[in-house]
Amino acid sequence: MDDSLRGKIALVTGGSSGIGRATALAFARQGARVVVADITRRDGEQTVQMTERAGGSAIFLHTDITQSTQVESMVSETVRAYGRLDFAFNNAGVEGTGELTHLYAEEMWRRVIEIDLIGTWLCMKYELTQMLRQGSGAIVNTASIAGLVASPASGTAYTASKHGVVGLTKNAALEYAHHGIRINAVCPGPINTPMVRRLVARRPQLEAQYTVNSPMRRMGTPEEVAEAVLWLCSGAASFVTGQAVAIDGGYVAQ
Repeated sequence: MDDSLRGKIALVTGGSSGIGRATALAFARQGARVVVADITRRDGEQTVQMTERAGGSAIFLHTDITQSTQVESMVSETVRAYGRLDFAFNNAGVEGTGELTHLYAEEMWRRVIEIDLIGTWLCMKYELTQMLRQGSGAIVNTASIAGLVASPASGTAYTASKHGVVGLTKNAALEYAHHGIRINAVCPGPINTPMVRRLVARRPQLEAQYTVNSPMRRMGTPEEVAEAVLWLCSGAASFVTGQAVAIDGGYVAQ
């Protein structure tokens, strides 16, 4: 990684575990100061402690990304603490359930869309407002391979929400490209995270499917996704915007 992350301010939502935690730690290792935002306080504070033990600087902000006042406060508190916002990784999300479309519970459908899609938009809304003041910034959203292709195992709500995140990313990237703000998405395949382990616990056959269906014959790691996020935020990706980058061991290339 180049030196363009050192001393910069990185906000990570969903930073209490999995990809979010791995990315917060990766930012810190590259010399960035990190804001960990999550609705789960204990685990989010643990991420901060891990970051500090590794020699980094981090703070925790308890945030429900479905609440606009909390999201606005998240960004303003970040700026109050560190003076600016250089990078935002909008990673918070939920998996929903894998029921067929006609059996899917309306309450769960609305919850998945509210968190995964509307929550991502709310984060972008306030992050972009700050980045426009600065005249620079980079945003990376967590989508999924379920945002690129159909994924019946993930359920229609999750697939719809992640297709929405990809569209939101591409549209916003064009809106703000001439303002010095780059916006991209990462689209992980099966990654060994608490979210995927919850899915496997409910449907044990998925673990074998994830391995067999992967050209690399394994699941990915949170750290592999984190490295892609850092690259997209770094100066090495200065001409990259509006992209949905699959990190999936070749799954969608099949």
